[in-house]
Amino acid sequence: MVVDGDAVWAMADGGRRVVVHRLDTDDCTVRASRTAEVDPFDAEDLARGPDGELWVGDLGDNRHERETVAVVVLPRRGEARVHRLTYPDGPHDAEALLVDGAGVPYVVTKEAGRPAGVYRTEGPPSGPDPTPLVRVGAVALPPSDTVGGPLGGLGSRVVTGAATSADGHVVALRTYTDAWLYAVPDGDVGAALAGAPTRVPLPDEPQGEAIAFTRDGTLLSASETRDGRAGELRAVPAAAALVTAPPAETGTPSAAPAGVQRPAAPDAAWLPAALGAAAVVVLLGLLTLVVGARRRR
Repeated sequence: MVVDGDAVWAMADGGRRVVVHRLDTDDCTVRASRTAEVDPFDAEDLARGPDGELWVGDLGDNRHERETVAVVVLPRRGEARVHRLTYPDGPHDAEALLVDGAGVPYVVTKEAGRPAGVYRTEGPPSGPDPTPLVRVGAVALPPSDTVGGPLGGLGSRVVTGAATSADGHVVALRTYTDAWLYAVPDGDVGAALAGAPTRVPLPDEPQGEAIAFTRDGTLLSASETRDGRAGELRAVPAAAALVTAPPAETGTPSAAPAGVQRPAAPDAAWLPAALGAAAVVVLLGLLTLVVGARRRR
């Protein structure tokens, strides 16, 4: 989902054609559609480019088997452009796309149980050949007690969508349960995602994968239908104002506004989960040895 001016555009997950729909924000009916004669593999996210183009992120790869992923750029007028992208370290599944003010795409991967990778191209993609992605960081989201989504607690740390505020000063990553907002220093999205985020809970969405900012900083979220339960278009007014820019000299996050609590440092938040996972692996290994010894007897 993305906002262009006063228009809210959204697309379905997956599909064999690139189709984005302009929604009526009162009742979510489709008012207009834009298409491209492109057969995507698994379209997952929508972003707005610096000239008002709609960027479709064909990034899904559940089986980790794609040699390239792609972005499909729909200009306001003219033919769509397809840009193939390649990871430097093998296939990844991803559902989050950001585009900075220079037209450089950022991809945030969807990882379960480990930090998400942050990748971008060196410059705006162009030409028929695949454009290499460069890994520029990782995001380990803090724990959350927000209820919702299809994966329980694990889903609270899986990145399912992304958005940029209209002025470019805030970026948001969403999970099945929350939105995490980052201040953008000097337009550097990669540096922003290395900072400490501010959490906006998005509770009780069936399968939340869409997020966008309106021009006044309102945060919109939406969900896929799951188990017969339809998602809703919901709004958090003035959400972008919850984030304040970090001091330029130190690069450290400034204090959160009153009433908003910043979580612990992301890397530290993942340590208990990592230790727990290691303990489980050790126990399973010991159990395998015991069972094998009994079978040999």
